[in-house]
Amino acid sequence: LKICNDVGVFSTVKRIDPIMAHDHSHGSSDANARRLLLAFTVTAVFMVIEVVGGIISGSLALLADAGHMLTDAAALLFALLAVWFARQPPSAKRTFGWLRLTTLAAFINALALVLITIWIVWEAILRFSHPQPVAGMTMMAIAIAGLVANLLSFWLLHRGSEEKNLNVRAAALHVLGDLLGSVGAIVAAVVIMVTNWTPIDPILSVLVSALVLKSAWRLMKESVNELLEGVPASLDIGALQRHLRRAIPEIRDVHHVHVWQVGEKPLMTLHVQVIPPRDHDKLLGEIHHFLAHHYEIAHATVQMEYQPCSGSDCRLGDVTADPHHGHHH
Repeated sequence: LKICNDVGVFSTVKRIDPIMAHDHSHGSSDANARRLLLAFTVTAVFMVIEVVGGIISGSLALLADAGHMLTDAAALLFALLAVWFARQPPSAKRTFGWLRLTTLAAFINALALVLITIWIVWEAILRFSHPQPVAGMTMMAIAIAGLVANLLSFWLLHRGSEEKNLNVRAAALHVLGDLLGSVGAIVAAVVIMVTNWTPIDPILSVLVSALVLKSAWRLMKESVNELLEGVPASLDIGALQRHLRRAIPEIRDVHHVHVWQVGEKPLMTLHVQVIPPRDHDKLLGEIHHFLAHHYEIAHATVQMEYQPCSGSDCRLGDVTADPHHGHHH
């Protein structure tokens, strides 16, 4: 789509498939969705079992591991929602569909996990000064069941690794990380059964809580950055500008750069000052190919200009702050 502006220079928008479009067939999407749904069901059910078991046995380590399993269940749920939302067509009111809803849910989940972790650590501190009895045998049985649940979930997700679906792979890694929490609860149960030394329970609960807090903090940072339309962490705007100017000789300046993310997809708008090309569409195609090939930005809006930008906000998005940008050759 080309729109002629006031000075006769074309603003060009590349027409591509909607940002929610899948790279895979519906068959692959359905298979991924089934694996995610089964893994989520298994994880959520055993998370509830660990909560009940932790209350019955008096084990804080089990409750902490249940908190870790909550991070797994949330990751699986978000991955499942992303698969579902990716199928929903955009509308006039929601041009990017509903993918941002998963980001909002991730932020709420991260906040809840931080609060749960604070409660578990506080409870652990109280138990150091006032030890509570722990039913080692019950704790052991529940911990082993949790370990089996994690192994089952990982197997369900790992079967789809050949699909190279980022959601499925990320969820599988998340579940794999939770195995450590289940192993910790089993170790605590063995120590209590053999030595009756109950402080091992709050000690391991704090260690598991640290893992939960690390996951929650990373999730919160990523979700807040996306909600605030921040630049994806993997992308350096200054490096992209320099790289683009070096790669395409016709480009003299890059400014008004905006990059943000919806779901897993980065989006970009930018202005480029160019030497008037003989073939406008060919140059535009080179810019889009560069962005897609080097930075995986498949959805970009590029405005090509022939005169240097003279406004006060021309350096918007230019983090290099190089006064000679406009005279690049």
